[in-house]
Amino acid sequence: MDKVTGNILEVDNIEVVYGKSVLALSGLSLSVQQGSVVALLGANGAGKSTTLKAITNVLGLEDGMIRSGAIRFKGQPTAAVAPDQLVRRGMFHVMEGRRIFADLTVEENLKAATFATAGRKADRKADPKAAFELVYSYFPRLFERKSGLAGYLSGGEQQMLAIGRALVAEPELILLDEPSLGLAPKLVEEIFTIIARINRERGVSMLLVEQNASMAFSVAHHGYILESGKVMLSGPTKELARNPEVRELYLGVHAGEESGRRSYRG
Repeated sequence: MDKVTGNILEVDNIEVVYGKSVLALSGLSLSVQQGSVVALLGANGAGKSTTLKAITNVLGLEDGMIRSGAIRFKGQPTAAVAPDQLVRRGMFHVMEGRRIFADLTVEENLKAATFATAGRKADRKADPKAAFELVYSYFPRLFERKSGLAGYLSGGEQQMLAIGRALVAEPELILLDEPSLGLAPKLVEEIFTIIARINRERGVSMLLVEQNASMAFSVAHHGYILESGKVMLSGPTKELARNPEVRELYLGVHAGEESGRRSYRG
């Protein structure tokens, strides 16, 4: 991997619109330090998934565009870089809803991810066998089901496969969109334990979008809270977890004292 110090990702004052008229993000800035996990929190519609799509340059698939601002990955601007080239440079987006190939086996899904290493220099080219062994070491259940169709996996196993595909691509930065979505609490805890292990053992930086703030705070070093397409609050997760408003709105502490949902804007 390329040697990176400081911030591996910098999002500088971006404005995103859909259909050339609907403003989704306004003046949003954030950064991910090399080797850290950053959590992106907010209510539905706050702009969390849009932020990830802007970073990976897939907004055009939904008639969206970055109207202003800049994004830099490993110090280089990404505006003119195609999504597949960002993957080859070390960025992998695990999208909401898993997006696995249901009609392929588990191992065929992992093989599909090896195309992300095509065109790399010889010294950076991934060894598929070693990559698969790495995935199976983190997710033993996938090894047990490697010959079965991915569509028959449970929701938790499909999420494991989605993260496993990212590992096969040897990323330096993983963008995770709602990894706990639709999973039982025990599986959520298992997935987040593995996310923390990958960060700790592999040094992979992560930008994590998550509704389950308690789980996000358990693995993240820094957090941003979005509302209506803007960052309303940010800081180390230990400090955010002590903030009374964050505790009430996102961690469920003293919830119910007021009848309506409060707003940072208010």
